[in-house]
Amino acid sequence: MTTVPVEGGPTSGPTVLRMLLGAQLRRLREAAGVSRESAGWEIRSSESKISRMELGRVGFKERDVADLLTLYGVTAPDERAALLTLARDANSPGWWHRYGDVLPGWFQSYLGLEAAAALIRTYEVQFVPGLLQTPAYARAVILLGHRGAPPAEVERRVSLRMERQELLRRSDPPQLWAVVDEAALRRPVGGREVMRGQLDALIEASGAPHVRLQIVPFDAGGHAAAGGAFSILRFGDQDLPDIVYIEQLTSAVYLDRRDDLDHYAGAMDRLCGEAAPPERTPELLARIRDELYPA
Repeated sequence: MTTVPVEGGPTSGPTVLRMLLGAQLRRLREAAGVSRESAGWEIRSSESKISRMELGRVGFKERDVADLLTLYGVTAPDERAALLTLARDANSPGWWHRYGDVLPGWFQSYLGLEAAAALIRTYEVQFVPGLLQTPAYARAVILLGHRGAPPAEVERRVSLRMERQELLRRSDPPQLWAVVDEAALRRPVGGREVMRGQLDALIEASGAPHVRLQIVPFDAGGHAAAGGAFSILRFGDQDLPDIVYIEQLTSAVYLDRRDDLDHYAGAMDRLCGEAAPPERTPELLARIRDELYPA
């Protein structure tokens, strides 16, 4: 079996590179008829370690990858070199590594996925999505959860959020499809001036070709995602499954089982149908801005 080397560019991120390498190792193992138990024995480890490797949930030692490639019958020098390079790249820290002092480990995984996603679908009920927040709005949101934090720490958290948004300014940005509950736009986070600036920024963002923004108005009544905010990430490589991300106060849930994906994808589709169409978004944002946060 021949694998197709994956180009791990600067936007891929180590999280997704691990997932891609794991998927390729799984295909090679299955093609060679090797069990996970036998593969684990080969690298002086266990069946569960092979399972975690194939899911991209652990780092890779080059020696282990080389031994597995030999076991799977991969002898072509260029093919081995490509996969070993991928293993090295997958162990490189992402750009967010330098924010480790203010960044919980469970969110680092999300940043890696977000950086490599081709499509980000997100629903927010309480706040404007992080990828669309202004610095002033982001600062106000961060202070809600870190009231006693020193100003320098707050500013680092704001900088982290702004750097996340650079992916929308790349030459190959992901498609962002955000659905926001009207309540998030009417909640005066940070005060009138902050909210007016945030709504102006949303009006501008809604005109970008790679951003689709919809609002679920109050008159829609109850809706499909009453349970809370969530995001669905889709990747350009067919070997990678969609990921549902649900953030909690002190942790996050990542779902990739088909039943879960279908449930959340169905809820997102219904939300998009219940929300006002994207072409009405600038008008609705301007109306809320002028009604609640006049100049």
